[in-house]
Amino acid sequence: MDFYYLPGGSGCRTVIMTAKALGVELNKKLLNTMAGEQLTPEFIKINPQHTIPTLVDNGFAIWESRAIATYLVEKYGKDDSLYPKDPQKRAVVNQRLYFDLSTLYDAFAKYYYPIFRTGQPGDAEAWKKVETSFEFLNTFLEGQTYVAGSQLTVADIAILSTVSTFDIAEFDLKKYPNVAKWYANAQKVTPGWEENWEGLQQLKKMRTIAIPSMDLYYMPSPGASRAVIMTAKAVGVEFNKKVVVNVFEGDHLKPDFVKINPQHTVPTLVDNGFVLWESRAILIYLAEKYGKDDSLYPKDPQKRAVVNQRLFFDLATLYDAISSYYYPAFKTGKFGPPEAWKKIENGFELLNTFLEGQEYVAGSQLTIADISILATISTIEVVDFDLKKYPNVDKWYANAKKVTPGWDETSPGLQIMKELLQPKKA
Repeated sequence: MDFYYLPGGSGCRTVIMTAKALGVELNKKLLNTMAGEQLTPEFIKINPQHTIPTLVDNGFAIWESRAIATYLVEKYGKDDSLYPKDPQKRAVVNQRLYFDLSTLYDAFAKYYYPIFRTGQPGDAEAWKKVETSFEFLNTFLEGQTYVAGSQLTVADIAILSTVSTFDIAEFDLKKYPNVAKWYANAQKVTPGWEENWEGLQQLKKMRTIAIPSMDLYYMPSPGASRAVIMTAKAVGVEFNKKVVVNVFEGDHLKPDFVKINPQHTVPTLVDNGFVLWESRAILIYLAEKYGKDDSLYPKDPQKRAVVNQRLFFDLATLYDAISSYYYPAFKTGKFGPPEAWKKIENGFELLNTFLEGQEYVAGSQLTIADISILATISTIEVVDFDLKKYPNVDKWYANAKKVTPGWDETSPGLQIMKELLQPKKA
């Protein structure tokens, strides 16, 4: 039996594990689809659909991994345990196989496979399909050890191949306890698991090459930089490197940095060659491009409008007031004039009003508006400011620090700010 395959392919691994379970040897023939070997006339003659895996058993050619797996069981199985002959049991196995192809694997392909072409995953809608697929699988496995009955079948093998592909993509299975329990057991009881895992490592190397390079030029203390780091944490992306640009020493005016950002401001993001600055623009970009859903920056026009309004309020009112009053101390050791203090009071009074009866600043859930405003007003941690005068803000601030990803990672930047302020105040 000739088997045309690639080690990393999910369908190929399904067939390999099924053959192992049956004690069947495959004459494996690597087919490099990246090099277009599936399009050669010789292979198209075997499989006009030019897909892998493809099996040729003594002149009989068959493709589509789940069809191959069931064929192998029916022809070479010592019994029917992997693919039952009982119509009802077989029907359940078939249903799970079609679910694997059209729902679970399809969700993986739509969200993760764009990485190989563009370096970026699919959109929020594609991510939602992933979550829905696992919710279904978790339901199927309620009170069951196997996906299609009381014993291991080709349905388990096919779905194991797919789920393990999610595993190397660092998908969090713990959210789906039935699936996580089944997955741990399936690894132990499925023949050929080790070869499946080896194939996945090859796939992982390919995926790693495609991951984009994302650099952040920043200072640890300013709220704008901390807002970007917290948002990145919230959407689950890592920066390739964080380059500290010390504006006090003029790093932002060096030719190399000015070439990247002619406005020479921090933070500045460089995502695979795309350059962006102004923290709130960066927050929107990260949420839109890397967010698994639109919760941080809603697509609904009215919800998004409120988030945008709060972001502009943060920049033009809150941040402007805080920087006008407190930031002169970095240069002169003295805070700003009384009219600057009045702007701070006005800004916090408005924010207190926005938060009347609300847990978050722009709706019923955490958004980038909360993250941006949290970063801005956290300056109160390093100065003498009585937040209790604004009870709604005080309550929101305490909660925001708990629920915002990355707060603990970025809060040490406030200590740096405090140290910069304290000597000049003295």
